[in-house]
Amino acid sequence: MRRLPWQVLVALLAGMGIGLAYAWVIAPVRYVDTSPNTLRSDFKDSFRTVIAASYAATHNLDRARARLSLLGDADPVQALTAQAQRMLAAGDSFQVIQNVARLASDLQAGESAGVPASPHPPSSTSSPIPTVSTTAAPSFTPASTPTETATDTEPPPTAVPIVTATARPSATPIPTAAAPFELVSREEICNSNLTSGLMQVSVLDRHRHQMPGIKIDISWAGGEETFFTGYKPEIAAGYADYVMQPGVLYAVRVAGAGSPITDLTAPACPDTGGESYMGGLKLVFQQP
Repeated sequence: MRRLPWQVLVALLAGMGIGLAYAWVIAPVRYVDTSPNTLRSDFKDSFRTVIAASYAATHNLDRARARLSLLGDADPVQALTAQAQRMLAAGDSFQVIQNVARLASDLQAGESAGVPASPHPPSSTSSPIPTVSTTAAPSFTPASTPTETATDTEPPPTAVPIVTATARPSATPIPTAAAPFELVSREEICNSNLTSGLMQVSVLDRHRHQMPGIKIDISWAGGEETFFTGYKPEIAAGYADYVMQPGVLYAVRVAGAGSPITDLTAPACPDTGGESYMGGLKLVFQQP
């Protein structure tokens, strides 16, 4: 059996080294105009964050779904929910997390739960005029008489738009935009298989769809804590829980709005042997 000359082996190794140096250092591969599905995972997270921010401004669900499809995720809802959980653990901005979680919730529901805000508020000359012509003008007609001169009848039309227009357009949107979550269900749970004192919280939108990434504040005499929905997607996207201590009264507020639900405490549940153990609570909050 003939052996290769050592000169051939040296030449082969030298050629391989020169080829690797050329491919990795001198002329490395550069990706140009590549598809978003080839991005690194952290760049994909940034891509989803931008899509969620755009959706929060426009509420165009079809456009958001089309943009997310470019990432090639098998389940865009699960990808958004998992990203929201990672962002919560990393301590990112709550508003950014809320945008990602809301997009996941609306995608799962198949419809947008919000109305895009107008980037330019209506001017005082456009929207007030129809209100004045249909509601305010008739009230001034009986007050004027045919014998009044033009000088007497000119001031009322100029005063009517100013008084009526400033009050009506700004009054309607305020209550709906700041509507807090409401407690729709409160149940004592006696199940010895569950953790003692377990408070289970579910947060739903007005269509009863689970909402991940919602902040929940819980307080008691001498302390308070904050936790979020969505950390246990295997149970539900809008689910969160907290372990209560015996004999302690708690107050819970969802999303930092509305009045807190007070006097929450773990119930005493009887067991089969005549003894008692600490049960739990199940609270369901929903947007009105």
